[in-house]
Amino acid sequence: MPTTIEIIGYLASLFVLLSFFMKKIATLRMVNIVGCSFFIAYGILINSIPIIITNVAIVLVNSYYLMQYFRKKVE
Repeated sequence: MPTTIEIIGYLASLFVLLSFFMKKIATLRMVNIVGCSFFIAYGILINSIPIIITNVAIVLVNSYYLMQYFRKKVE
C-alpha cells in the first residue's frame, strides 16, 4: 500500500503529465501549477531542497505568464 507521501508524489507526476495534454496555454499553466504545488509538498515531506526550489521557480514562472495572459485578455 502506498504511503501518503508516495500518493502526493504520484499526484504531482499525474498533474504535470496531464498539463502536457492541454491545448489551451492558460489551462496548461494552471494544471502545471497544481502539479508543481504537489511536488513542492512532496519535496518538503521528503526534505529535498532541489525538488522544492525547482518547482517553486516553475510555479512563479507559470504564475507570471498567466497574469500576463489574463491582463492582455482583459484589455
